[in-house]
Amino acid sequence: MSHFPFALVGFDLDGTLIDTSEDLRIACNVALKLGSIAPLAPEQIRSAIGGGARRMLERGIEFNGSGPVAPELFEAMFDAFLEHYQANIAVHSRPFPGALEMMDALDALGVKLAIVTNKREGMADQLFRELGLRHRFSAFLGGDSLGPDKAKPAPDLLHEMVVRAGASGPAAFVGDSHFDIDAAKAAGLPSIAVSFGFLMQPVETLGADAVIDHFDALIPALRRLSPA
Repeated sequence: MSHFPFALVGFDLDGTLIDTSEDLRIACNVALKLGSIAPLAPEQIRSAIGGGARRMLERGIEFNGSGPVAPELFEAMFDAFLEHYQANIAVHSRPFPGALEMMDALDALGVKLAIVTNKREGMADQLFRELGLRHRFSAFLGGDSLGPDKAKPAPDLLHEMVVRAGASGPAAFVGDSHFDIDAAKAAGLPSIAVSFGFLMQPVETLGADAVIDHFDALIPALRRLSPA
C-alpha cells in the first residue's frame, strides 16, 4: 500500500454512492397519502434524506403537512413507508455516475471498500444485493447495526467499520451530509464530501477535508489527503 495512502475507503449510501431519491420519494408519498398530506416533489425528498427513514418521514410531514400528526397515525404511516419501500427498493435506485468505475479503480489499487449508512442494515443489504453490488464491500453497517445511539454522527459505526474490514492501513470516509462528515471527524478519519448528494446544507459548510463534484475526482483527492 506504499503507493496509495489509504487501505480502506468507507462510503455513505443514500446520496453518496447510490441515488435512491426516487424510490424513497415514492415510498414516502405512499405514507403521506395515508395521512392526507400532499406528496413530496423530487427536490423536497433530496433535502429530507439523512438521519434514517423515520427522520425522513418526519421531514416530509414538516414540509407539506399542517402540523404534527398523532403518534398512532405516524406509526401507521411509517409502517406503510417500510412495506412499500422494501417491496420496491431498487426500482429506480442506481449508482451515481462514475461510482462503478471508481470502485473498480480502488479495487485495482488493493483498497478495501465499506458501507456505513444510517439506513437499516437489512434494507441496505437488500438494496445492494438487488443491485448486484454487495460482494464489493469488506464491511457493511447500518444505523441499527450497533444500536440506535451509535448511528452517525456518532463515531462508533466508523470505528467498527475499520475493525470489520480488517484493513492493514489508514481509512477515509466519503459522504454527503453533516452526519457523515461529523462522524468521520469524531472517529479521527479524513473525510471527503460529494457535491452531487442529498445536501441538507451547502457542501462547503460541512467542513470536509475535500469536496468532489464527480467520482472521477475521488482517487486524486484521496492521494492529496494525509491519513490520520
